[in-house]
Amino acid sequence: MKFSNFKFSLDDDYFNRSERHLSFGDVKERIIKFIKRDPVASYKLAIGTDSQVKGGYTVFASAIVVHRVKKGAWGCIKKNILDREVMNLREKISIETNLTLQLASKFTPDFFDEITEIILPYVDKGANFSHEVHIDIGKKGETKRFTKEMVGYFAGLDFEAKIKPESYAATSYANKYTK
Repeated sequence: MKFSNFKFSLDDDYFNRSERHLSFGDVKERIIKFIKRDPVASYKLAIGTDSQVKGGYTVFASAIVVHRVKKGAWGCIKKNILDREVMNLREKISIETNLTLQLASKFTPDFFDEITEIILPYVDKGANFSHEVHIDIGKKGETKRFTKEMVGYFAGLDFEAKIKPESYAATSYANKYTK
């Protein structure tokens, strides 16, 4: 794999339809505020990456989505550009998976402890929080041969890996921003 001039950053420049130039700290603050608005709800934090080859380069879009189950979501995107076309499917999926892992790893135990403190008083009323990584692969099509390998890539981490059709952060939200 040749990562020519692949200088990806996961620290800043997150965005969504209403906000731009968010730092990763801003993203964590938005997630906390979103959960504080309804601490009785059930939440899923999903992180995933998708990519699209363009003329001479490849766009990688990493998504962070906090889903208030049956009650909406808040999300943002971080784009990274590789200055070449990634045509090899294994390489493309490996880069997507690595970016997802790097981003998921930025959420520290202190962040999760803060969320636990918010929802803990409401657990008996249904409050819940889980986190998962979403991989843009599935049991059908060309990517099925990578499922075991890429899901195994997250083994030992405190993230449950989801694949198509359940990997909406990668296959739907991030995908929209690779175009």
